[in-house]
Amino acid sequence: MNLAFHGPPPADGKPKLPGSLQVNRRLDQWLRMLPEGAVLLTPGKVELGQGILTALAQIAAEELDVALPRIRVQAAATPTSPDEAVTSGSLSVQESGMAIRHACAEARAIFVGVIAQRSGVSRDDIFVNDGDFVAPDGRVLGSYWSLAESGLLAVEATADGTPKRADQRRIAGTSTPRLDLPDKIFGQPRFIQDLRLPGMLHARVVRPAARGAKLISVREGALPGGARLHRDGNFLAVLATQEHHAEAAALRVATRAEWAAQDTLPENVETWLAEAPGETTTVLDRAAETPEPAHRVAARFFRPFVTHASIGTCCAVALWEGEVAKIWSHSQGIYNLRADLVKAMRLPAEAFHIQHVEAAGCYGHNGADDVALEAALLARANPGVPVRVLWTRAEELGWGPASPAMLVDVAAEADAEGRLLRWTQHVTSNGHSGRPGRGALPTLLAASMLAEPFAVPNAINPPLAGGGGAQRNAVPAYAIPALHVRMTHLAEMPLRTSALRGLGALANVWAIESVMNEMAAAVGQDPLAYRLRQMEDARARDVLTRAAEMANWSGRVKREGFGMGLAVARYKGSGAWCAAVAEIEAAERVFCRRLWLAADVGEVINPDGTLNQIEGGAIQATSLCLLEAVRHDARNVTSTGWEDYPILRFSEVPRVEVALVARPEAPPLGAGECSMGPVIGAIANAIGDALGVRPRHWPFTPENIARAMED
Repeated sequence: MNLAFHGPPPADGKPKLPGSLQVNRRLDQWLRMLPEGAVLLTPGKVELGQGILTALAQIAAEELDVALPRIRVQAAATPTSPDEAVTSGSLSVQESGMAIRHACAEARAIFVGVIAQRSGVSRDDIFVNDGDFVAPDGRVLGSYWSLAESGLLAVEATADGTPKRADQRRIAGTSTPRLDLPDKIFGQPRFIQDLRLPGMLHARVVRPAARGAKLISVREGALPGGARLHRDGNFLAVLATQEHHAEAAALRVATRAEWAAQDTLPENVETWLAEAPGETTTVLDRAAETPEPAHRVAARFFRPFVTHASIGTCCAVALWEGEVAKIWSHSQGIYNLRADLVKAMRLPAEAFHIQHVEAAGCYGHNGADDVALEAALLARANPGVPVRVLWTRAEELGWGPASPAMLVDVAAEADAEGRLLRWTQHVTSNGHSGRPGRGALPTLLAASMLAEPFAVPNAINPPLAGGGGAQRNAVPAYAIPALHVRMTHLAEMPLRTSALRGLGALANVWAIESVMNEMAAAVGQDPLAYRLRQMEDARARDVLTRAAEMANWSGRVKREGFGMGLAVARYKGSGAWCAAVAEIEAAERVFCRRLWLAADVGEVINPDGTLNQIEGGAIQATSLCLLEAVRHDARNVTSTGWEDYPILRFSEVPRVEVALVARPEAPPLGAGECSMGPVIGAIANAIGDALGVRPRHWPFTPENIARAMED
């Protein structure tokens, strides 16, 4: 097993360990043996519908040599789980999975060593069979369960653990049924929205009349079901014993509240992006002497604000007892959430115990952390009583963090044969990370509305070494002698922005792959052949060739109203490789009918789960680029329902075929986001093939396509 550890050695002299084990080094933070014959796995990554807990269980069962049903996976909670920061960036297998692989391999070695000492049988001769330690003559020498209370795992991990080689694995690498699905399929109460506690109060928040509005007054009057009002500065909410009374009371209070509001949102987002102040930095600068170009393509690509549009709305439950708040949340990062609760409520970390509970999926940083603060504030005002806060559809679409609007300006030059000579790319955007726990100020929505408010911090862009934000995938993966990539991080933030699946990669890959198609057309070359000529990365070539073969690219036949396009990228420049071929139909609007995808994610832990993640990313990317855009007036987001913020319907989902390029010896890479940029680029290029028009404005609606025809 190749466990490549990167970066300088730790300052404390301790050995570098895989993934999250580096900062959570005790083995008993990750797993415990139970006397009843089970293994309790306690990762810090959380289940968001991506199937990660199943993959982690497979890794543990493999290294411990126990049957998979013996693995019990405990949902993350503070302070008992390892702090694995945030479940995001398609990093869970890389960070948590590799930590668990190493921890379990070392745990197995520790237990075998003790059995060897006690029995006198050489450790090399002891075989582990479903948790039993077996001598060469068939004697059972003991088991994990017989030593469960021995405290053998109350030690720090070392660099001595030796996980199995790829050819020895029998559980990791197979399509094991997901552990979380039976409850969901059969309607068992598993989601946080299902959680009910005795004596629970239901709460609804009454939102301001505009961004930054100040609450002047609330007229008094009776509320349905005896609901009561809570106010803390501009934070206004109602609580009732029955949920329908809370909903009715919130509507009533909204008509009684008087706000001082003003215009804060730009009239034209594209113009605002081009003119707003910001800080420009260089992402990559590579100079080279090149001949005069024979071909030049320059284009500007605009993406509006988009949002998560989760079908299940955000929810949290809080119970304040004594000096401690117990919070049930579907946060992606429970320790990061706790850090912002500490700041916003000015209390020590010990005051918050956060338990992760699954919800109906999220696609980046949605409102899960925001609603947790709201529940905590209301629970503090009602000690000893559980308080449940559920967002409405309008809150979900209108007040959750949005993914930033972006401008991507590209200029590319090539010689007479089409070889790329120079490439300039300039990305303009707000920051793509407003996640909690990363700065001096809390980023949670209600923190800026309290009587003692906090300023709303500007969202940041992680450094490119950490995957980047707006600059993610802004560096083309082609052989280009002279390359200059810049990023302008805007200082103003009219809408609160944060991470959405893929971050800046979606716009950057769309722009790069569109320009590559245009350059291929300019020099009269097939888009596939043109890319392969410019591509030095063998694994990128492999996925591109495979996707083209799946789609019969070389044998495609031109049909009226239909078009085919392709695109390829390595996610973040350091993650999984994916290529996509799209077939679209240009009818009353554009429909994506088929997608062929080839991906290289290194070692695959659960093939079925990996395919699901790649397909899910592809379908969401289709919805985003064809339909989705946040709309607003001068004061508020106006796309607060499915009519104004449409997403892809089941009847519009394309047929998706996915092939995985097998690399069992290679380090595993995340699958959830790698398909998104290539799918958007492929759809844009398919539109160009069908209509002869290059989409420059997202979404690719008839109006925006007509606009491109006029440019």
